Amino acid sequence: VAYLIIFHILFVLFVWTYWKSIFTLPVQPGKKYHMSYADKERYENEERPEVQRQILAEMARKLPVYTRTGNGGIRFCDRCQLIKPDRCHHCSVCAICVLKMDHHCPWVNNCIGFSNYKFFLLFLAYSLLYCLYIAATVFKYFIKYWTGELTNGRSKFHVLFLLFVAIMFFVSLMFLFGYHCWLVSRNRSTLEAFSAPVFQNGPDKNGFNLGFVKNLQQVFGEEKKLWLLPIASSQGDGHFFPMRALCEAQNPLLANEEQWEDDGIEEEPH
Repeated sequence: VAYLIIFHILFVLFVWTYWKSIFTLPVQPGKKYHMSYADKERYENEERPEVQRQILAEMARKLPVYTRTGNGGIRFCDRCQLIKPDRCHHCSVCAICVLKMDHHCPWVNNCIGFSNYKFFLLFLAYSLLYCLYIAATVFKYFIKYWTGELTNGRSKFHVLFLLFVAIMFFVSLMFLFGYHCWLVSRNRSTLEAFSAPVFQNGPDKNGFNLGFVKNLQQVFGEEKKLWLLPIASSQGDGHFFPMRALCEAQNPLLANEEQWEDDGIEEEPH
């Protein structure tokens, strides 16, 4: 009875998180990030690139946008005709700009971003536990097969198949889940891990790193009772994300997050 209860609890959580990962649609940027008709007409009729950049800069002054392109320009999506919020990227599969896009997942046939990243992490976690539970409960029958106690040919095939599939998926999910746990602890997305976000002072892979606890709260929220349930509890609305202190982001000596102590030595005035 205990085995059945644990099995059904894991199965329900597994299906629930998988369902939420699939049918939670990715969130697109709000209307204020889209070009108005007048700005769009002015932008498209202008042929000089420097003037186009100036038009985008004028639009971005009213928006909480702090990341830039590699050459220092405003991040603009030509296909969606909008200024990209921080950590927003265009998904070529979904053909939309997704807030805090992490990647497009073929497992759930959906784009993983701000709206469903928590559900995706829980899906990986419960899938991992589900595979581990199946492998643990089937292992004793594998021992019986190894010692020759199982005489039914069909049962032998079922035991070997279940154990092999469970272990194979467990190993694969363990690496994937571990990688995403590392990303959450650093407050990065998969795209940001490969290409660091660019700020006004240059690229900074730790630009959104607020510390381990606050990084977890960014994804799972402040109410710990909701962390293990596939219920939306992430902080913010996906358009703006807190960043490290400006002085820390500008100082290259603090890029490794070391804290310098005040030794009482006065700095020379610039």
